[in-house]
Amino acid sequence: MKILFFDDFKLGVLKGDTVIDVSSVARNIPHTGPHNLISGLIERFTDYRKRLEEAAAKGRGAPVGQVRIRPPLPKPYNIDCMAVNYMEDGTRAEPAPINAFHKSPSAVIGDGDTMVLPDVPAAIFEGEAELGVVIGKRATNVRAADAVSHVFGYLNFIDGSARGLPPAGNTFFQMKSRDTFAPMGPYIVTADELPDPHKLQIRLSVNGTLKQNFNTSDMAHKIPRCIEWVSSIHTLEPGDVLATGTNHGGLSALQDGDTIELETEGLGRLRVRVRDDLKRTWARQTRFERQEKKLEGATTPQLTGKYAAPGR
Repeated sequence: MKILFFDDFKLGVLKGDTVIDVSSVARNIPHTGPHNLISGLIERFTDYRKRLEEAAAKGRGAPVGQVRIRPPLPKPYNIDCMAVNYMEDGTRAEPAPINAFHKSPSAVIGDGDTMVLPDVPAAIFEGEAELGVVIGKRATNVRAADAVSHVFGYLNFIDGSARGLPPAGNTFFQMKSRDTFAPMGPYIVTADELPDPHKLQIRLSVNGTLKQNFNTSDMAHKIPRCIEWVSSIHTLEPGDVLATGTNHGGLSALQDGDTIELETEGLGRLRVRVRDDLKRTWARQTRFERQEKKLEGATTPQLTGKYAAPGR
């Protein structure tokens, strides 16, 4: 099942190219807004699934192109992002030690929304293509062998980054938790529709040019291990998001006016725009391209605009 919010955060189910309003099915779930309506539905999904399927089968709906898609998880309790969690197409000799960081729920935006690059002296802004895991039931100290039972579904996730901010070493919070730096969607796909999340192709393009193209089979620490490790540190709640990391080689600078499209096999296509009021520019090189040309540094330097190095 594909579950989403649309227009004024009506709850919907996507059937083909049609969005069917199923809000009436879930109206008795205690909630104060869409953020805990969806988490409440996820927590009670076993009781509601048949009713949602029946409503989706009977409803007429509207073409998906005629509605406004909203973030399917408007404000998760937790967004945990795995760090350096890919083998980078064999360029890493061994997995990096398992690690993660917390991303602010206020960073969430959805399909058709805009990522805004802030007025800060970042060396570069990047958006990392990732598979997002949606937690289905509370998880505390879960064993890897039991972790799959805690997964509700999956979605596209882009991890926005403002890299190189001073002071050196003061990194993840100010780099990752900026407003608009967590695009996700356009919908949640329930786990039964993706029998093996470790065999999915992930593609991210910028202005129609393919930049990232990798498979989740390259993931270093697999999803059960990630859930085991994160849930040993803090409890995961229904509707929380665990972003599973990226292959960094195809990353390139995001700039004003860009259109980012992320498509993960089976999860639809997430489209967001980029706005930079400072109109800063960078070369369009990926990290792979810089490595092949033996250029200094993994990322391309800023070319023009505020914070560009003198002489550029």
